[in-house]
Amino acid sequence: MMTIYIDVIYSSLKLPFSQMKSFNTEHNPSAVESGNRFDDDGREKRTGTFMTASAHIITAVIGSGVLSLSWAIAQLGWLAGTVILVTFASINYYTSTMLADCYRSPDTAPGTRNYTYMDVVRAYLGGRKVQLCGLAQYGSLVGVTIGYTITASISLVAIGKANCFHDKGHDAKCSLSNYPSMAAFGIVQLMLSQIPNFHKLSFLSIIATVMSFCYASIGIGLSITTVTSGKVGKTGLTGTVVGVDVTASEKMWRSFQAVGDIAFSYAYSIVLVEIQDTLKSTPPENKVMKKASLAGVSTTTVFYILCGGIGYAAFGNKAPGDLLTDFGFYEPYWLIDFANACIVLHLIAAYQVFAQPIFQFVEKKCNKKWPESIFITSEHSMNIPLIGKCTINLFRLLWRTCYVVLTTVVAMIFPFFNAILGLLGALAFWPLTVYFPVAMHIEQAKVKKYSLRWIGLKLLVSLCLIVSLLATIGSIVGLITSVKAYKPFNN
Repeated sequence: MMTIYIDVIYSSLKLPFSQMKSFNTEHNPSAVESGNRFDDDGREKRTGTFMTASAHIITAVIGSGVLSLSWAIAQLGWLAGTVILVTFASINYYTSTMLADCYRSPDTAPGTRNYTYMDVVRAYLGGRKVQLCGLAQYGSLVGVTIGYTITASISLVAIGKANCFHDKGHDAKCSLSNYPSMAAFGIVQLMLSQIPNFHKLSFLSIIATVMSFCYASIGIGLSITTVTSGKVGKTGLTGTVVGVDVTASEKMWRSFQAVGDIAFSYAYSIVLVEIQDTLKSTPPENKVMKKASLAGVSTTTVFYILCGGIGYAAFGNKAPGDLLTDFGFYEPYWLIDFANACIVLHLIAAYQVFAQPIFQFVEKKCNKKWPESIFITSEHSMNIPLIGKCTINLFRLLWRTCYVVLTTVVAMIFPFFNAILGLLGALAFWPLTVYFPVAMHIEQAKVKKYSLRWIGLKLLVSLCLIVSLLATIGSIVGLITSVKAYKPFNN
């Protein structure tokens, strides 16, 4: 596989892409002085804007998890479901502003840039917390790429099922295998994974943003149609009813899992620093990032409340885990097909948004450890008809191919949906969205110990830890239930 620099496509789309030197680029004073092509750190000028940052955030935040929110609200009820949605949105925005201020140390230009989440933690906290941050971040990123492979295959299979139900009736036994779809998704990622770095992903994120609005809007529109038809399910302030819809234990575990689903639906802190590193230095990156975070979180919250709330109003306590793939809707089948196709296109881009930090982390480490290795550092250029100039790096080719193959195989072994969404959200939410941003803010702002502000921040961290633990337990219980009923490599 070759790394393809599709400059012709970028320029034709007229999008502001940031370009970045390779990981082993050192500070170049003479280059910086020229002020034309390079930033203050010697790397090629970043050209990211509010628009591109917002697109990255929406790509990371609005995932197919939006379609499971009606199920989550069904478990929690109108009151708790809506309150938890708004609460997680507020917490995510609040802590994202703290994290944005930590991009530079000190927090204003010309402070030293911190290119990754781990770099930020290293600059402000140091010690073992850097390794803990890396474990949480990259473990979560790996989990997200696996989860997106699963979800994309579910949507691809749903397209075939929708056509089958349309032809044979809604009671027909339309059974299709997920594995060919996972393999097809993996093949696409093998090609896209050769995009050299995060800074080249703006065009993918903008496409994904459009796709996410499309399928979320379709889900909302179909739900509204169901509500206006009068054929709606039973809803309530507390959601599913013990003894009617679920047992007492199912109510408890599903509620915990639903909280995890909602937490996952806002998870973008794990790539926030990498997104911010694509921004131009004027105006200041932290100010642009805060505006982009507000726009991204506000936009997605509106869609979440509409999709989750109207979906729950349509299906009530029997709301499916996914409105478009668990067949809450059958007709019009062509619209269901289009919505699921939009989900797949969105997930193709979102996979790269979460995978690129992993790729760059490993490649940076290897470049630093073996700087003389031709296999790791050499770039070979060539021209391909209709594509243009391409570069080949054998290490990048081999390592990224192995990663995509590995995540695809793991997805084939564990193809679960709601439980995985909840588990990923629970695991990533507390350390990366709450603990580290708050701890770094306390250190950066010199918040006085035992002051009212300090106590409030510590209380926020403790409460979110409890929520994460409960959501983790609920998701694990859901996974165990799924494993008991699942036979590997069967439809």
